[in-house]
Amino acid sequence: MSNEITITQGGLPQAAPTPADLLKLAVEQGGSVEAMSALMDMHLRWEANEARKAYHAAMAAFKAHPPTVRKDREVKYGNTQYKHATLANVTATISAAMSDHGLTASWRTDQAGGQVTVTCTVTHELGHSESTSLSAPADNSGSKNAIQAIGSAVTYLQRYTLLAMTGLAATDQDDDGVAAGQRWADPDSVARIIKGVDDLQIDQDAFFGWLGCDATAMTERDVQKAEAALAAKRRRIAKEMGA
Repeated sequence: MSNEITITQGGLPQAAPTPADLLKLAVEQGGSVEAMSALMDMHLRWEANEARKAYHAAMAAFKAHPPTVRKDREVKYGNTQYKHATLANVTATISAAMSDHGLTASWRTDQAGGQVTVTCTVTHELGHSESTSLSAPADNSGSKNAIQAIGSAVTYLQRYTLLAMTGLAATDQDDDGVAAGQRWADPDSVARIIKGVDDLQIDQDAFFGWLGCDATAMTERDVQKAEAALAAKRRRIAKEMGA
């Protein structure tokens, strides 16, 4: 004989009871404090698991029909010009699409050791959330003051953490964005270039002016060109020191 308990209503078998059902039943029947405490823990774990499953289902639905994030800002330096998606455009486009699936995004910002760290958290309406963080030094390019340099880095990292969390990338209206010159460099690569410029005591305004881009909007091709220039500078310094 089976020991499984089946709850029925009007003689008809019902769905398996949830921890909330069992907790309610225990309260109605005057269950012990220990029993109700165990059922409450079970209920909380069940709710957390249901929220996690709902989050992943919502993200899967979101990614099945992702929004297109257009590069809505054009930047020109001499003969060089490129486009990038502004934070306002990225957040407005993605947030509108995520809200259809019960998802919202938020950010937390921290500073330590000369680095700005931005954490993007995507939360489902049932409570489950997941996060990713990116760090970079303050953006001292151009004629920014200290606060503007931090704000620029925060904006850059907010944009890219949200894109990373949702698995999206900005694209031009008229191309597929697959060329290295159109793919945006990841923040770690940008941070490496900025550190290299600072370590070699190169004027950032002059360097990025020569490179033809802004530190907050570097493409993969920009990074490759910058790395080659910095490597050449290091070789020249090493040669001079060895002379």
